[in-house]
Amino acid sequence: MFFQRTAKFILRNRLWFLLLVFGLTVFFGYEAMQVRLSYEFAKILPEDDPTLIAYNNFKKQFGEDGSVMVIGMKDAGFFTPSKYNAWHKLSDDIKKIEGIEAVVSVSKLVNIIRNDSTHQFDIVPVAKDTLSSQADADSIKLIIEQLPFYDGFIYNKNKHAHVMAITFDKKNLNSRSRISIVHDIKKMGDVFSETQNVPLHYSGMPYIRTSIMEKVSHEMFLFLFLAAIVTAAILFAFFRNLTIVFFTMIVVLIGVLWSVGTIALFGYQITILSGLIPPIILVIGVPNCILLLNKYHTEYSRHNNQGLALIRMIQRIGFTTFLANVTTSIGFAVFYFTGSKLLMEFGLLAATNIMATYLISLVLIPVIFSYLSPPKSKHIRHLDAPRINLLLNRVNKAVHQHHRKIFIATGIVTIISVIGMMRIKAIGYVVDDLPANDPIYVDMKFFEENFHGVLPLEISVDTKKPNGVFNLSTLHKLNKLNKVLMTYPEFSKPLSVVDAIKFSYQAYNYGNEKAYVLPTSSLDLGNIAGFLGKTRNDQSMFKSFIDSTKQKTRVSVQMADVGSVKMKEIVASLTPRVDSIFPKDKFNVVITGNSLNFLKGNDYLLQNLLESILLAVLLISIIMITLFMSVRMILLSILPSVIPLIMTAGIMGFTGIALKPSTILIFSIA
Repeated sequence: MFFQRTAKFILRNRLWFLLLVFGLTVFFGYEAMQVRLSYEFAKILPEDDPTLIAYNNFKKQFGEDGSVMVIGMKDAGFFTPSKYNAWHKLSDDIKKIEGIEAVVSVSKLVNIIRNDSTHQFDIVPVAKDTLSSQADADSIKLIIEQLPFYDGFIYNKNKHAHVMAITFDKKNLNSRSRISIVHDIKKMGDVFSETQNVPLHYSGMPYIRTSIMEKVSHEMFLFLFLAAIVTAAILFAFFRNLTIVFFTMIVVLIGVLWSVGTIALFGYQITILSGLIPPIILVIGVPNCILLLNKYHTEYSRHNNQGLALIRMIQRIGFTTFLANVTTSIGFAVFYFTGSKLLMEFGLLAATNIMATYLISLVLIPVIFSYLSPPKSKHIRHLDAPRINLLLNRVNKAVHQHHRKIFIATGIVTIISVIGMMRIKAIGYVVDDLPANDPIYVDMKFFEENFHGVLPLEISVDTKKPNGVFNLSTLHKLNKLNKVLMTYPEFSKPLSVVDAIKFSYQAYNYGNEKAYVLPTSSLDLGNIAGFLGKTRNDQSMFKSFIDSTKQKTRVSVQMADVGSVKMKEIVASLTPRVDSIFPKDKFNVVITGNSLNFLKGNDYLLQNLLESILLAVLLISIIMITLFMSVRMILLSILPSVIPLIMTAGIMGFTGIALKPSTILIFSIA
């Protein structure tokens, strides 16, 4: 009765409804023009998560750990005037880009020289500007190779690989300008690569984040376009009517436009998840239109009364599509209760726009087709399509005459699928879902092979007392930690205040390469401190590694993209070794950084997505039993949905497709 009154009300006020939808579409279209990509890390963990709290505290203390973009090259003939000078010019040009805080490369290295006359260290460039001869290049190479501080950090002596580390300032790191900065760097690098005939590799968190978000932006429109083409083709194949295809696509694309507009209206940005909403709305909106139009044609074929057909279309299909959209909406809405900002936004946007698309189709389909001519006989021919009817008749016959065989076959397939499901591995990578030949993936592997990776992992050490960092016993503990970290092939050379002191001790011993060690006595440490105390800008050597009270310090490593499973094993192995070095009663040590955030975020996402699926099933079951007051009806509704999910999981297990955020969404959508 409700939908009958609704049908009459819509058709009686069809012009006003048309104008209302048009006005709202203009509004959401304007909002859609304001939507922006998210340039920050995906906020998966909730604000009260201990891992996120520790990471935020680390950033407040030492700054952003994922602010460095790197350019790498491999060339045994690097130390020639032409290549060296070109690399130097590239470093200078990049440093001039607004938004770049610092550039470190082989041509920008500094040396520490002991000055006995002033009783201080002089910090001087290894090379002055450009080189004029091969002799100068050989001399610079010799000096650099005698400075162990830089080996494995800026260059790899054994593999002839070099890195340029480019630090973004905080203001531009999480803003739109990061894209133009990365593009400018890439253009300058391409010029170097072309003139010197040396391929360059790009990586680091700013570059990876920029490249992936550009892919999200591009592929959102690509998926939308492809989905529109496929659905339009299916519509035409079914109805054989371009008018129906045209107006159906208009209705659905209005829903898509609204979905993009709501992202901006809610104050959100396009993330790797919210970018999926427009294609989802498209593929969910089309079935609404098909069901309504099919019922319209069925009713009209019975009595040739267009008005009555439109009313009955809303009356009899409106409730059915309402239930379908409500249950689908619930499947997404449960994400709102996960506590994860990323999932909460996705769940709210998806659920809201699914219901909005339902209302758009319920209003526009009858209104638009009330202005069009009634369907002709050729337009309703699909109702008696012989091939489809033959197929359906065979299915009907099989259901009634061979239901035992169907049960047995389904049971066998389900059991096999469960076996396959047991083989599924839950694993995620930072550059997940990229093909092996993608430049981002290829370049990341270059840095893993030559420098062990580019993903930041940090260890924060609180000595619990002012000036505790420069206590000799603390320094030796930090040095021991460095040695432990060096035993992991997944880690790059660690960098800490200990390395700066070793560099200073080498300078104190007049550059003797063998003196690149940590002093063993307080006397030697005091002598170094005496030279450092008078050195201009001596704090620049330590400012990013100690706090103002010299109570807290950090040990930084870069690591390979080993995946969440291996990462978990590494952290589990590393934690007790760290605890054995730093007693908890005297030190507070926290393992943090972007790499650990990714691990925890991946686990959190998988756990909450699984819980959300179960919650969605529960809520949908409650709705079904409220409507139909029958447990059998719940089974009849849930089983045909659950079995395909089990089969999907089985296929994933047998084919080696991992369970990760992108693949588990399939289950939520289904």
